[in-house]
Amino acid sequence: MEALPCRVSRIITTEHVFPNNLNNHQTLFGGHIVAQMDMAASISATRHARKLCVTASIDHVDFLGPVTEVDYISYESFVVLTGKTSLIVFVKAVAENLFSGDRRIAATSFLTFVALENGKPVPVPAVLPETEEELALHHLAKKRKEKIGDKIEQSKVLARILTSERKAPTDLI
Repeated sequence: MEALPCRVSRIITTEHVFPNNLNNHQTLFGGHIVAQMDMAASISATRHARKLCVTASIDHVDFLGPVTEVDYISYESFVVLTGKTSLIVFVKAVAENLFSGDRRIAATSFLTFVALENGKPVPVPAVLPETEEELALHHLAKKRKEKIGDKIEQSKVLARILTSERKAPTDLI
């Protein structure tokens, strides 16, 4: 399988910020930003793999500044690292003031996807970073991937501890 440049998977989506997406602080809901990041990243992963891709994990999201009703927000995503069947996608959310034109990075995250065919993981092409930004993100994603094994194991331990049974509120006191 031939390696593909990051640009193959690069996408940008843009949306206007409307009042119904604002929280009580009059800023865009963080959950809305995360959902849009996941949507953009899923398109990038699928463009790279040309297979159905599902979200395996979302690395913590760094919210770097508020997004308000006078802004629009763009989500730029592209694959920065691949494993055998997994893809790590970087997403940045950029807010722009509609009136002044001032732009700022509002949030960033790395999301991991797995390519599937008939419900089973399948190999994906390697990624080829070309620009300085792509190379830097590729190396950063490698470092994060090395540490993620411990986090996954911790999540599995936590899942074994927790129960999915419903408890009455009085049982919790």
